[in-house]
Amino acid sequence: MDRRELAAFLRSRRERITPAEVGLPTGPRRRTPGLRREEVAQLAFISTEYYTRLEQARGPRPSREVLAGLARALRLSDPERVHLHHLAGAPPGPPPGPSREVRQSILDLLHRLPQAAAIVTSATFEVLAWNDLAAALMEDFSALPRRERNLVRRAFLGPSPHGRRLYGVSDADAFARASAQRLRAAAARYPDDPELTGLIEELLAGSEEFARLWASHDVSAEPTPCKTFQHPVVGPVTVNCDVLHITDRDQQVVIYTAAPGSPSEEALRLLSVIGTQRMDAFH
Repeated sequence: MDRRELAAFLRSRRERITPAEVGLPTGPRRRTPGLRREEVAQLAFISTEYYTRLEQARGPRPSREVLAGLARALRLSDPERVHLHHLAGAPPGPPPGPSREVRQSILDLLHRLPQAAAIVTSATFEVLAWNDLAAALMEDFSALPRRERNLVRRAFLGPSPHGRRLYGVSDADAFARASAQRLRAAAARYPDDPELTGLIEELLAGSEEFARLWASHDVSAEPTPCKTFQHPVVGPVTVNCDVLHITDRDQQVVIYTAAPGSPSEEALRLLSVIGTQRMDAFH
């Protein structure tokens, strides 16, 4: 265990996080950058005294549970989490859960596709990033709490406004089957992730369809290369669906494009103008 390097690393990560990033009030009397020590301790579920000793290079070797709490509290990336474990003399095991950090180059890619709707999803089907056209075609994800941005939760538990399951997409039932299969595979990769475990329990309790699919133990699914969204304003939008796998983060970039010169291309062009304005303004 390298106490001095561990202390310096913890301090540097703490100072780079703003209170707003972790849901804490900023307040007018902050004299130091980032979070306070007691705030990190609270987020990591450890005592302030213990965390202070770690930052002062006086603490005992932290357990894996403490390291997991610190990594979560300090919003560490996967490489930073590995580094934290090595500094503490406890080589890391597999990632505790799917990565939610999207590379900046992928975020830039989304916004360089003005004629395509594109999203990034995690291994648990959480929508992590999106471009403006995806928000107009599907929904304004920025207006949703994080838990409601999960596509598998929406597919099985709703809401389904106007009877349109999963944005009225034509392969909603096929997506439901595929998502259950992929979620079972993700559960095997991340057996210690409480968020994933909680999602599966919620789906099993709330959806007989999911429970039936889950009981099949299937873990493979055929992709759907083409699908149609039933949009409430512009009507049906038929798109090609291409998926790029980001293997090092267990994420997917899903890109929806319409055939050149088709009515659906015109519909996407109209959606790029309409954006995410209130839909009832067009009725």
